[in-house]
Amino acid sequence: MSGVLDVLDAVALRRWAGLAAEALGRTRGEIDAINVFPVADGDTGTNLHLTVRAAAEAAGELPPGAGTAAVWQALARGALLGARGNSGVILSQVFRGLAESTGGPADGAALSAALRHAAGLAREAVEHPVEGTILSVLQAAAAECERAGPDLAAVARAAAAGARRALRRTTGQLDALARSGVVDAGAAGLCVVLDALAAVVTAEFPERYEVPARTLSPAPLGPPAGPGYEVMYLLDAPDRAIPALREALDRLGDSLVVVGGGGLWNVHVHVDDAGAAIEAGLAAGRAHRIRVSYLQAAAGEAGRPPCTGRGVVAVTAAGGLAALFEEAGARVVRREPGAVPSVAVLLEAMLAAGDEVAVLPNGPDVLAVAEAAAERARDSGVRLAVVPTRASVQGLAALAVHDALRRFDEDVIAMTRAAGATRFAHLEIAGAEAFTTVGVCRPGDVLGMIEGDVAVIGARADEVAWSVLDRMLSGGGELVTIIFGAHAPPGLAGALEGRLREARPGVEVVVYAGGQERCPLLIGVE
Repeated sequence: MSGVLDVLDAVALRRWAGLAAEALGRTRGEIDAINVFPVADGDTGTNLHLTVRAAAEAAGELPPGAGTAAVWQALARGALLGARGNSGVILSQVFRGLAESTGGPADGAALSAALRHAAGLAREAVEHPVEGTILSVLQAAAAECERAGPDLAAVARAAAAGARRALRRTTGQLDALARSGVVDAGAAGLCVVLDALAAVVTAEFPERYEVPARTLSPAPLGPPAGPGYEVMYLLDAPDRAIPALREALDRLGDSLVVVGGGGLWNVHVHVDDAGAAIEAGLAAGRAHRIRVSYLQAAAGEAGRPPCTGRGVVAVTAAGGLAALFEEAGARVVRREPGAVPSVAVLLEAMLAAGDEVAVLPNGPDVLAVAEAAAERARDSGVRLAVVPTRASVQGLAALAVHDALRRFDEDVIAMTRAAGATRFAHLEIAGAEAFTTVGVCRPGDVLGMIEGDVAVIGARADEVAWSVLDRMLSGGGELVTIIFGAHAPPGLAGALEGRLREARPGVEVVVYAGGQERCPLLIGVE
C-alpha cells in the first residue's frame, strides 16, 4: 500500500513525535476533564502534551541528516527533561525504553520488542504500580504486538487497537475511575500517542483522536484527600544513590515515580512536606528545575462564584518584574526560574482576578498551561483571553495599553497588538560549549539572543548588548525598555541608556530593575 512504512527511521520518528504532540494539543482539554487519579487536578492532558512537545522539539533541534539512533536518543532525553506530572514522567520512560531497545531503524519485530521493554521500564519506575492506569494499558498494547507478526504496519495497528481495548477496561479496574464514570486520563493520552504512531506508519490518519467522555455526573467535591503538594525536579546523581532516595521519598508520600539513568533523573512525588522531598534529592545529588505545585488549589476553587470586574493575570519568575506588573494593576503568579506554574495555581489566580480576565503568560513554555487553565476558568463563567506574550517585555507593553473601561474584546485586541509590536531580546551566559547559528560558543561567553535565537556571541556584556540593540533598532523603534537582572554587571544598564541617548536621541528609553536570576539583561523595542 502506498505510503505504508516498512521501518521506523529518523524521518518517521520526527513525524510521529510532531503528530503526537499536535494530537495531544488538540485533545488535552478532553483528557484534563477526565483526570481523577491519582489526584483530580485536571492537568494530565496538558502535562502529556508538554512532555511530548519537549521530545518533539529536542528531535527537531538535530541537524536534518541526523541518524535514527540520534533521533531516538533526542526523543528520550527531551521527554525526560520536559516531563510534567505523574503521567508525563511515566511516558518519558516509555520513550527511554523504545530508544534503549531499538537504537536504529525499527521494523515490526523491533518495535514489538521495544514496546515490551518500555512497558517493563515504566512499571519499574513507579514505586507502587496500580492497575487500570497507563501502566496496564501500555502492557496490554505490548502484549497485543507480539501476536501481530513481523510486519511494522500490523504491529503499529495492534499496539493502538490493544491500547484502546485496555483503556475501556480501566474504568472497571480502579474504584476512583468507576465512581466518576471515566477511563484513566494518562492511559487515554497514551492511546493518542499510539494512534499517532499507527497513523505515521500506515498513512491512515484519523479525523479525530478519541477521548472517551465521562459517563456519570461529577460527584460533589469533598474535603481534599491525600498529600497536598506535587514535587518534581531533575536530579544529577549516581545510579547508586537512587535506591536510598526512593526509600526516603516513599516514606514521605505517594505517587512516587523516578525515571532516567546514566546520572540524570526525573523525580516526581506527592507529599505534605515539600521541603523534605527536596532535601532528599539534595542529599542524593544536585536537584534543579524544582517545581512545587499545590494539588488542592483547583479543588478549593471549583464551584466558587467568580469575582467580578476586569482583571489581568501576569506570570513571572523575578521579584522586580513582579513588582512592575503589580504596580500596573496585574495579579502576579510567581514561578521558579526555568519552571512552569501548574494549571491549578493559574486557575486559582484567574478565578480571583475577576469575571473578565486577560492572561499574560510571558513565556512560550507557560502558554499551553495558561490555555488549559483558561478552559477550566471559562467553565466557571469567567470571560477569559490568553494574550500570547512570549517575554516579560511583551507583557509590560500589553499591560501599558490595558484599559478596563473599554469593551473586553477591544481591550484584548489592543493588548495583543502592543505585545506583537514589541520585539524582545535578552543576554545570557553560556554554560557549556555549543554550536549556534552564528558560531561556536564556549563556557562564559555572553550570548545575545533575539526572539529566542542566538544573534551575537562576545566576551563583554556591554558590547554584546549594544550590538543586539543596534540590530533591533535598524528596522526602527520608538521606545526601548531595558530590564537588568540580579547578576548584571554594575553600570551596564546605565551605560546602555547613555549610549542610546547619544546615538539615537529620538528613541525613548526606560530602565527597570527586574531582579531576574538567569538573564543579566532583558530588552524590548516597540
